[in-house]
Amino acid sequence: MSEEKRIIKKYPNRRLYDTATSCYITLEDVKQLVLENTDILVEDAKTHEDITRSVLLQIILEEESGGAPMFSYDVLTQIIRFYGHAMQGLMGNYLEKNLQLFTQMQNRLQDQAKSVYGGDSPLSANSNMWNDFMKFQGPAIQNMMTSYLEQSTNMFVEMQQQLQDRTRNLWSGFGFQGFPNPQSQPTSSSQPSTPPAAEPPPETRKRTTR
Repeated sequence: MSEEKRIIKKYPNRRLYDTATSCYITLEDVKQLVLENTDILVEDAKTHEDITRSVLLQIILEEESGGAPMFSYDVLTQIIRFYGHAMQGLMGNYLEKNLQLFTQMQNRLQDQAKSVYGGDSPLSANSNMWNDFMKFQGPAIQNMMTSYLEQSTNMFVEMQQQLQDRTRNLWSGFGFQGFPNPQSQPTSSSQPSTPPAAEPPPETRKRTTR
């Protein structure tokens, strides 16, 4: 993305104003800027609050309602359940890293297509032809992505379990409620620590005289 952000102001009437072109634009225009890798900053024209995320989420919502959604019901419900969870911050970073890896994979596929069809490959200039190429390679790519996602999911679940186990072991030493201290558990034996002294045998007892 470009170093300087392109400032877009949003007015109370919900109109978007592009300060670079000095004209009003639509949400579709903002989407096009994102597709062109233009770094944008959307701010409230009155309060100067950064509302970029809300505008981007609005674009995603319209795309998801357009008939070809990327997020299934299960994915959306799982994301919602992570809000307020102790793993929320880790989950956001996890999704971001995986999306970066997916983008790198996409770039490698494009480079491979260029190496096969040459630098002037129509695939790089025609999105429809690129889509057809991806559909042709769909089964192989799907299998590769399925294997990767399964490994990535298992890795995350294992990492979450390890963190929970370490937390439990850490706090158990303080005897907090819910984290029993193994050293404080009573022993099964009810015998005293030192046995009582045995009585002397009868023949060794002293006789008392009156």
